Parts: sequence; structure tokens; C-alpha cells
Amino acid sequence: MDKDIKYFGIDISHLVFDVTDSDGNYHQFKNNSLGFRKFSKLLGTDSHCVMEATGYYHYQLAYHLLESGMRVSVENPLAVKRFIQMRLSKIKTDKSDSRLICEYAQQVAPKPWKGNSRHQMECLQMSRLLDVYTKQCTMLKNKVHGEEVLGKPNRAVVRSLKRSLKHIEKEMEGLERELLAMVRKVHGDVLARVRTVPGIGMKTGLALVVLTDGFERFTSGSELCSYAGLTPVTRKSGSSVNGRSRISKMGNRKLRNLLFMCSFNACKYNRACREIYERIVAKGKSKKLALIAVCNKLLKQAFAIAKSGRVYDERHRSALVEN
Repeated sequence: MDKDIKYFGIDISHLVFDVTDSDGNYHQFKNNSLGFRKFSKLLGTDSHCVMEATGYYHYQLAYHLLESGMRVSVENPLAVKRFIQMRLSKIKTDKSDSRLICEYAQQVAPKPWKGNSRHQMECLQMSRLLDVYTKQCTMLKNKVHGEEVLGKPNRAVVRSLKRSLKHIEKEMEGLERELLAMVRKVHGDVLARVRTVPGIGMKTGLALVVLTDGFERFTSGSELCSYAGLTPVTRKSGSSVNGRSRISKMGNRKLRNLLFMCSFNACKYNRACREIYERIVAKGKSKKLALIAVCNKLLKQAFAIAKSGRVYDERHRSALVEN
């Protein structure tokens, strides 16, 4: 623990946020601009504010502190939860949580949070809305199919469902065009180069650029694979526990699913991915395990291409290995 840093543990909710500092002082503020200004008066150059990623409630305070020049950390709620469970605390209140978050910060010394650029925030909002619309389209299509299977569906019901489906599909088309235009305006060159990797299409390439802010948020391909939840987890202990290695899945599920779908084409058209797939299958491993290895390879190739400033070239694939 750095004794020169004064930590502030923050437990934040919809209306208020509770704060406990490393000296044991407790405060509560409104979760609005007035509360943010009052809280800022307690902070100095040695302050470090730590909070959990609680849905959307932490964003305004985190960005206010970041823009004010304060050190901010936004931690994984699971990591904080496990720390609190180790304390075997019998009390669960907002005040006690802020105190334990402060203790967590003192023990772990969390890394500073960088936040997202304005451009990436807008792209992420559009991407999330497209995900919602995609689920709604699937639900409506299933409902139309279900009604038609009845044999004598109510015409008013079917017409209403199809109107809703058509409206959502039209909204999706508009959002997709606007999202693509925004990404091309800022990261057009990166998007074009990433799409030269055999197996990565427009949808996956666009998701990669949006989620990584043009690959600026990551310093290595391995770090990017960890973000996607594709890194292996080994469970071995003594002679009784010897579980199979699995991917962590503690990452971005959307990106992981897109890469898995891309892996099928990559095995056909991407020589390096095909060689990995065939080598793993030849060892007697499952095809699913081989496809996951292909996902890792694809992601590292995309990262290397984005950072190198070159397009994909099969003749120089050995130069596209990024650890």
C-alpha cells in the first residue's frame, strides 16, 4: 500500500453514493452534479477514488472525476465481491460496502481507469441498441412462425407482428449505416485493414474496432484475447482434481460469439488458422477446442494487422504473430 495515496471507496446507487476514505471518514452524497461538486471538495492531489462497475450508475461520477484530473479506478464487481466475502462480514449496507471497497483499494492498489472517448461512447450506445433490436427481431419472427403453425392465425395479430418486425428492421438498417459511417470517419483505415484478414467479415471487423476503440485500448494480442474471454483456465489440485482446461468466458460474450462464427470460414480460407485447426484435431482433441484456438489466432492476427499499419499478406504471416 502506498501511504502517500488517500483512497476513497465509493458504493454508488441510483440516487446516492456512499464514500469512506482510508482515514475512516464516511460521507453520503446525491448522485447528481451537485453531489459530485460537494464530493470533489474532499479530494486532493493524493486522492484515488475506487468504485465498482455498477451498470450505468457509476458513469457520470467516474467521468466527472476523470475530467477533474482525479485518479479513478472502476473495478470488476466480482473481484470486489470476492474480497468482501473473504472478510466474512455479517453486515451488508451501503456504508459497510464503501468501507470494504476502500480496504480493497488499499490492498490491491487498482490500476487507473481510462474511460472511453466520446466517439467510442456513441458507437457503443448504437451497438448496444442494435443488439436489443436483433433480439426483438428474433422474438417477433418466432412469434409469427408460432402463430402461422396454428393453421388459422388471426390476421390482425399476424399483420401487427409483421408491421412491428418491418419497423425494427428499418431502424436497424439506419443505425447500421450511421454506425459504419462514424467508424469509417475515425477508424476507417483500421477497419479496412482488419477486414483483409481471411475469415473476418464486416460485422466482426466493425465490432472489433468499436469495442477496442480502434485497437488503442490494448497493448498485446494476449490482452485482447483475455478481454474476449478466450484465455484457457486450468483446474488441477493434488491427485483428486484434474479438470479439463476450458476458456475463462470472463470477457465480452458478443465478441467471443462473433469470432466463433468466423472461425468456420477461417478454417477454409485462412491458411494459418487452417493449420492450427488440423494440427489440434490430428492430436485427437475436440473440434470445438480447435475452433477456439482458431478464434485466438484470428484475434491476434487482427491485432497485429491493426498495429502494423499493413494489410494481411499470406506470404508474411509469420510476422503477424503477436504474443
